[in-house]
Amino acid sequence: MNGTEAARAAGRVYIDKQSPQAYHALSATAEAVRTVAAEAGLDRALVELVNLRVSQINGCAYCLDVHTRAALRAGETSQRLGVLAAWRDTELFSLQERAALALAEATTQPADAALQEDAYAAARAALSDEGISAVIWVALTMNAFNRVSIMSKHPVRAVARH
Repeated sequence: MNGTEAARAAGRVYIDKQSPQAYHALSATAEAVRTVAAEAGLDRALVELVNLRVSQINGCAYCLDVHTRAALRAGETSQRLGVLAAWRDTELFSLQERAALALAEATTQPADAALQEDAYAAARAALSDEGISAVIWVALTMNAFNRVSIMSKHPVRAVARH
């Protein structure tokens, strides 16, 4: 049974396959956001940390799998990835990374006004206007991809152990 058949058997539609024009538009947005992030001086590892933190909050297994591998390729360490969910409780993340992670969390949970204000204040102290905008766009885009994968029930496939 392939992925589409498994989704159908679970009563799910792979919305990225069902409506490819919408998915391609989302993918084009993600590409533009990667460019904005790079132009703002955010390195790929930081972008992947934001992607992962948003995916952790949303509980998107598929995106966690994809972006863990991307973070490792971007030079992230397994130690930092392992403690990412508790980033506030460790000194392993820089001021800029902490500000970006707080802003990503606030973007993902916009109803929490206090979290949003605290995160924005931290971002103001550690990021440029371009950096703030880029982090918010990264988080917004990742939230959208999380919803696509969660609602479609995209599977996480096992990789061979070495």
